[in-house]
Amino acid sequence: MVELKNDCLFFRFPEVHPEANCLIEFKRTLRIPDDNREYSLPPGLGSFPLYRVGDYENRAPSRWLESGGVFLPMYQAEAMWIYFHGAYPMALKIAAGMVDAVTGGEWKDELTRDRQDYLVLPDQPWLDGFNVDRSLIRQFVAMPLEEEGTAREQLAGDDSHSGVQIVAYPMKRAEYDKLGYEEIFLDDPSAIEVDAGKTEEEMGLASGGLMRQEIYEDSYGFDVWDRGFSSRCFVHIINSMQFLALTGHEPPASPLDAQTYANAGLPWLEYYDSDQRALQGVKNSAGPETAAVKK
Repeated sequence: MVELKNDCLFFRFPEVHPEANCLIEFKRTLRIPDDNREYSLPPGLGSFPLYRVGDYENRAPSRWLESGGVFLPMYQAEAMWIYFHGAYPMALKIAAGMVDAVTGGEWKDELTRDRQDYLVLPDQPWLDGFNVDRSLIRQFVAMPLEEEGTAREQLAGDDSHSGVQIVAYPMKRAEYDKLGYEEIFLDDPSAIEVDAGKTEEEMGLASGGLMRQEIYEDSYGFDVWDRGFSSRCFVHIINSMQFLALTGHEPPASPLDAQTYANAGLPWLEYYDSDQRALQGVKNSAGPETAAVKK
């Protein structure tokens, strides 16, 4: 089950264990230069707001018809990192543009034994981008699909899927009980349930500059994960004009500007301002289509 509360995705598996849950947030940050130099983690600048597609089903794009999940507005000047919180061990698969963020290969819903294609919570507290080498990632940055720069386009020349896809698998109850952890419950967010399916979106994540981060090996072992239970959610990414057309409201102001970059000692590039004139995207996002997320 996936729920939304306070701009967090709340994954929980009460049928496996009452403690089997985790929170996921999408964090704003600065874009580091894509110059093949290694950079340290830039400052975090708050969370991206999340909106449930089902709350806007009368205006949702037709390509979201069979989709569930949530959406967030992202400006060209922004990059993203993903924060995880939870004490119960989870195997978490993450993709952007149907490219596996851990392996760089084609996305598969199921866990893979031969080559680890998932993150392990709580050992892995965050993910900054696409894993490209031992201890190196390429940052998650926003890119309109028309610019032929998203991860899937870069790797496969295909923009048919975008946004972020997440699948969570909990640890088996018997294996968790063996660990002897004290009971630690995440607060029940009294959240709105979201559903998830397959979709196509008009904006995606590209791989940006190099940053040092380690993706930790699974120390529990492949067989501890309860592959009979999983929850999946899609996170759609839209630009400022799409957000206005979809919600009828001005998008939340981005905290990032040229001065923010200057204060961090990073270059501000002119094209970071391009979405202030509205990036090209959904051309019919105010139609009478309905999204398939249940209320």
